Amino acid sequence: MQYSLGIDAGGTYTDAVILRDSDSRILDTSKAVTTYPDLMTGIRNAMNKLNPEYLKKVKLVSVSTTLSTNTILERTGYPVGLILVGDYTIPKELPADYYITVRGGHDSNGEELHPLDITAVEQFAVSMKKKVSAFAVSSYFSTRNPEHELKIKNVILKLTGHPVVCGHDLSQELGAYERAATAVLNAQLIPITYQFIHSIIAEVKERDLDAKVLMLKCDGSVIDIKGAKLRPIETIFSGPAASIMGASHLSGLDTCAVIDVGGTSTDVSIIENGIPKLCERGAIVGGWQTRIKAIKMESSANGGDSHVWFKKCVRIGPRRVMPLCFAAVKYPNFKEKLEKNPVPLRTMLNEHIQPTKFFVSTGVTPINPTESEKKLLEVIGNEPLSIHDILNKMKRFPSPAVLDSLMQQRLIHAIGFTPTDALHVLGEYTEWDVETAQIGAKKLSRFTQMGIHAFCKKVKQQVARNMAYSLMSFIMEGRGKDGIKKMLEGEVPAQYKINIPIVLLGGPVKAYHEELKALIDAEIIVPEQARVGNAVGALVGKGIKRIEITIRPNLMENPDQNFLVFTPAGRKKFEQYRGAVEYAHRVGEELILDSMKDFGLPASSIKINTSIEYLSPPDWKHTPMETKMTFVGVCAPGFSKD
Repeated sequence: MQYSLGIDAGGTYTDAVILRDSDSRILDTSKAVTTYPDLMTGIRNAMNKLNPEYLKKVKLVSVSTTLSTNTILERTGYPVGLILVGDYTIPKELPADYYITVRGGHDSNGEELHPLDITAVEQFAVSMKKKVSAFAVSSYFSTRNPEHELKIKNVILKLTGHPVVCGHDLSQELGAYERAATAVLNAQLIPITYQFIHSIIAEVKERDLDAKVLMLKCDGSVIDIKGAKLRPIETIFSGPAASIMGASHLSGLDTCAVIDVGGTSTDVSIIENGIPKLCERGAIVGGWQTRIKAIKMESSANGGDSHVWFKKCVRIGPRRVMPLCFAAVKYPNFKEKLEKNPVPLRTMLNEHIQPTKFFVSTGVTPINPTESEKKLLEVIGNEPLSIHDILNKMKRFPSPAVLDSLMQQRLIHAIGFTPTDALHVLGEYTEWDVETAQIGAKKLSRFTQMGIHAFCKKVKQQVARNMAYSLMSFIMEGRGKDGIKKMLEGEVPAQYKINIPIVLLGGPVKAYHEELKALIDAEIIVPEQARVGNAVGALVGKGIKRIEITIRPNLMENPDQNFLVFTPAGRKKFEQYRGAVEYAHRVGEELILDSMKDFGLPASSIKINTSIEYLSPPDWKHTPMETKMTFVGVCAPGFSKD
C-alpha cells in the first residue's frame, strides 16, 4: 500500500494531507501556522501532526507554496544581471539590478540581424560575477532563433558558474520586453527556490521517506524538482492553482466556480471540463507583466484574518492581522491586556489606533533599519503592546509610516479583531479562545451602537458580500463593478443566478453558506475536507507540458517552397511543407517526452494531445501562411495502483 503527501504553505496556514494512492481516499489531515521567513518550520509542524504510520508509507510529496509570489511582491529576490540582445529601446523599467544591451538578435524569420557582440557579454559577465547571483538573457526574436541566447548562456556559465536564464526557455510567445521581465524574475528566484527545495528533500530524507518530490505550478499542473529549480517563476500563484484543483477533486466536479477563503485573501476562479481557465496574456505579479501562463483568478484582500476596525463605519482589511482568539493561546497574558486596554476617543480612531490592535516582534533580524525603526523595535518586544502601551514607553505616538514599514519587512506582527473572532463569538467556529474574541467584540461594538452578536453578524455578512462581489466581478469582467455592488447590497430588487456549482474552500467556510446563498442563486457546495482543499490540490495536479511549434514559408513571394520550423530547440529549414510538418510532429513529441522523463514514468503512460491551427488570409491558394502546432503531454505522477 502506497500513500501520497500534499502540502500547501499558504499565506496564513500550512496544510498537509495524506491520500491513499489506490483509491485517492484522504487518510489524514493537519494544519499549522505558516512561518516566516522560514517556511520549513511551518511545513515541519504540519508534518509532525500527521499519523506516522501513514507518513512512513508516503512515496510522493507534492508542495504548493507562496515562496515565489511573496519573494517578488516583497522584492526580496537575489540580484540579477540582465543581457538584452538587439537594437531596440526598452519601453519600460525592468526588474533587473544591472543590465546591458549588446549588438545582435534575429528577425521574424530567425535570420541573424547582426553578429553577436560576445566581447561585451564577456566583459559584463566578469564585472558582475561578484555582484549578482544569476543572469538573465533576452534576445530579439529568440523565439524564432535562440542561437544568441544559447551562446551567451555558455559563455556566462564558463566565466562565472552562475545560473543563466534564457527568455526562450520560459516562453515561446512574442514580446522581447515581457520575456526579459520573466527571465529576470525567474533568475531572482533560483537561489531561494534551490534552498527551499533542498530543505524539503532534506526533511524527506531525515524522516526516511523514499519519496519523489514535486511542486505545483500556477497553471494547476505539477513540475519535477529539476524543473522547479530551473523555472521557479512557474510556481507563482500556485496557491490559487491548488485551490481550484482541490475543489474539483473534493467535489467530484469537472466544471465549477471556486471561492477559496484563506487567512490573508479570498481567491475566486473557474474550472471547465477539468481544465482551469488560464490568463492568456500571462500572469502579472508585483506589477510586472510576465509570459507565464497562470490560472485566471481574482483575489481580494479579505480573508479570515483580515483586520476588522472602525472609523465612521465597520471596515474589513486590507491588512491581515493575528486574530485575538489565537493571540490569547500564543501569549498567556494577552486576554488580560486586551481587557485592560483603554478605548480611544472616536476622533482618534484610525487603522492602528483601535481598542483591539496590538503589535509584537516576530524575532526576525532587521537589515539596515532606519533610526526611527530601531527606536520602535527597541520598544516592541516579544509581548504584545497596544498603541497606548507604546505611547507610555516612548512618550509619543509611533509614526504610522514606521509601523507600516516594520510590518512590510515582517519585523513586527499586528494583532487585531478579525472575521475569525466574529465566528468565535457567534459559536460557528471555536478553534481558539472564545472569551478573548468576545472581549474584542465588546470593545469594537461600542462604536457601532450594536450588541456584540449583532456586530459580529454584520462582520460575517460583510465577508459573505465580499466573497459574492469577488465572484461576480470575476464572472462579469468589464461589465460594471458598481452595478454588481448595488445588486449585492440590496439596492436593486434582483439576485444573481449562476448556472454552475460554487465550491467553497477554507477552514470556516461552512459558516458562510447561508449568507452566500442569500446573495447568489446557485448550488453552493462545501466539501467535507474543505479546510485542507489546497493541500489536496497540491497533490492532484497532473504533470502537463506544453510545446508550441510554428511553421512559416521562408519567402511569401514563393509560399509553396522552402519552409522554416521554429521550435524551443531552435530553427530548421525544409524545402517541402510535408517534411516540415513531419519534423514538427516528431520534435514536439520528443520534447514532451524528454521534459517529462523526470517524473519517473514510462513513456507509454504519457498521453500527448496535438492541435493544429492554420492561418491564411481569405482566398489563399497556397500552403498555410502560418501553421501553429501545440503539443500537450499529460501524465498523473501520483496515485499509482497497487
